[in-house]
Amino acid sequence: MPTIHRNPNVMWREEDDALAEAGDALARGEDAGEIGTAVLFSGGTMLSVNYLGMEIWKLCDNRTVDGIVAELLEQFEVEEDVLRTDVRAFLDELAVKGFIVYAE
Repeated sequence: MPTIHRNPNVMWREEDDALAEAGDALARGEDAGEIGTAVLFSGGTMLSVNYLGMEIWKLCDNRTVDGIVAELLEQFEVEEDVLRTDVRAFLDELAVKGFIVYAE
């Protein structure tokens, strides 16, 4: 099964105020999906990501999709199949933009 790696040329920055806002919203049981908590930059492309996206990005460290999903299931109360679909879609977007690579 392929492992996922962050492109070392991607710069990224977490937004502290937005992270706090997202954390507060999640603690209240609210949807924080629209709150951009980090920004990824590479080759003139910028991508703002939400809390879940940032957590997925951090886990792109030689893990498989299954490994990322397992880790996230410990952090978020969500059905595994829903999370797996979201993780795959986000990873596909990152791969298209060249932010991650898959390795065997």
